[in-house]
Amino acid sequence: MGRIVVGVDGSDASIKALRWAVRQAELTGDTVEAVNSWEYPATSWGSLMPGMPEDFDPQAVATVALNEALEEALGAEGAAAVDKIVVIGNPALSLLERARGANLLVVGARGYSGFKATLLGSVSLHVAQHATCPVTVVRD
Repeated sequence: MGRIVVGVDGSDASIKALRWAVRQAELTGDTVEAVNSWEYPATSWGSLMPGMPEDFDPQAVATVALNEALEEALGAEGAAAVDKIVVIGNPALSLLERARGANLLVVGARGYSGFKATLLGSVSLHVAQHATCPVTVVRD
C-alpha cells in the first residue's frame, strides 16, 4: 500500500483532481494525501498596501479551505478518509516535497497556455517536469 498525493486549493480543477485521486486509490489500495499550500501575500511592499492584521492566521484559513473543499467534493465520510496536509510554501515546490516516496502525484490543470503560462507559471507543468514519482494532470 502506498500514497497518492493530490494538490487541493479549492478550485474546480483541484476538486476534479481530488475526485480522480480518490477513485484511483480505490483501485490501487493507496491512501490519499490532500495538500493545500499557501504563501504570505506580498503586502506592505513599498508602503503601497497596509500590513496584515495581527490576528490573521493564514494557516487556519488554509486548513478551513482544505476541509471545506474535501467535504464538498467527497462528503463527510469520504473527507475523513483523506489525510490532510496544510503547508506554507510555494505550491509546486510543496507538492514536490510531499510527493517524495509517493506512488503518484495528482494535480488539476488550470488551462493557462501560451503567454499567460509563461508569465504566471504553472504548478502542473512544474510538477510534471520535476516530480520523482509519476504525475497525473486532470484536465476538464
